[in-house]
Amino acid sequence: MAKAPFTYTALTKERDLDRLVEEIGEARIVMLGEASHGTSEYYTWRTAITRRLVVEKGFQFVAVEGDWPECYALNRFIKGYEKAGSKIADVLQVYRRWPTWMWANWEVAALVEWAKDFNHVRNLKEKVGFYGLDVYSLWESLEQVLEFLNQHDGQAAEAARQAIRCFEPYNRDPQHYAQATAFVPTDCENEVVEMLQRIARRLEFPNDQENVFNVEQNALVTVNAEKYYRAMIKGGPASWNVRDSHMMETLDRLLELHGPDSKAIVWAHNTHIGDARATDMASDGMLNIGQLAREKYGMDQVKLVGFGSYKGTVIAGKSWGAPMQKMEVPEARPGSWEAMLHEISEEDKVMLSGDLREVPELRNPIPHRAIGVVYDPKFEQFGNYVPSVIQERYDAFVYFEESQAVHPLHLKLKNAREPELYPWNY
Repeated sequence: MAKAPFTYTALTKERDLDRLVEEIGEARIVMLGEASHGTSEYYTWRTAITRRLVVEKGFQFVAVEGDWPECYALNRFIKGYEKAGSKIADVLQVYRRWPTWMWANWEVAALVEWAKDFNHVRNLKEKVGFYGLDVYSLWESLEQVLEFLNQHDGQAAEAARQAIRCFEPYNRDPQHYAQATAFVPTDCENEVVEMLQRIARRLEFPNDQENVFNVEQNALVTVNAEKYYRAMIKGGPASWNVRDSHMMETLDRLLELHGPDSKAIVWAHNTHIGDARATDMASDGMLNIGQLAREKYGMDQVKLVGFGSYKGTVIAGKSWGAPMQKMEVPEARPGSWEAMLHEISEEDKVMLSGDLREVPELRNPIPHRAIGVVYDPKFEQFGNYVPSVIQERYDAFVYFEESQAVHPLHLKLKNAREPELYPWNY
């Protein structure tokens, strides 16, 4: 093994996170990444970090790379809302959109169990929340808005019905809608914007602010999802930027909802949380939530933690909508960030970016592995690596020598017709 050119902490137990927790300090936002959406250790150790941030530093909510309606159902469950479900496995059944394993897995169930126990003895304002940042749930969010307004505001409900009628010719298929608007000079943008404006003007429920926020957020999702699907069909970075800008807008709204002293934990892929300016994403015109948060709140208030591994197994699909598979993740490519960490030692480890800045090999971009929900190990040596200046992309990094596949709940798919994501299913 090579002599370590920087300080690191071997990771074997939760107390080995002490330096990382100290580095986070008084930051308001902590983003925890992952190098795949199907690796057990990423979920397990993000849960360990999350627990410490909630208990020791007063963080109030977790916001994840997941759809708003499904994650809000989980939020209701862990906060003990009426009619929110009684069994964790049953509540996780809400995640029926491919890739189901991303949130419907036993590792997430462990986080949910801990959060529900933590919340049990606390009043509503002290309870930790769980929310989705993503933008895909166009139709589901429309239906939730209409359901609420039918019960509470008939005039505003008409705007939601108009939006739904606009999308109905496309058979509830956002990809079909996107393809149609590429060739026809009409779309549903005006209908969804009108719906959002009508809701924002009319909703007033001072004793149920989180439910009002939920309705407004579903309306915002439909506005930004409509933008996303139209941008997606044109190709290029525009749809990616719509998506991450929506994640940032949602994070801002959640922080405002929870008050001026609120603190947020974000779970998302490294390609979202690692500052895009320290990668080749920037040259492609792409931004991400890690970059946007640093730009808005400042480097001291935002801590970005990347995750990765040298080899192991992962849950993924060979193509979009394909059956989930447990796949081998081969040893990292020579010259990559992961190969460098392997050569130093075969320990799991945590390192801080401040300890990396004087390492000559890291002053220029080096390959850093990124696995999406679509993956084929045969192409590992030709793709799946993002050139990165590691110490600029993250504030800290958590490394596993050999990681294992996440443990999914085996759910039947609701559908598998979501479009492939730009650039590679992250």
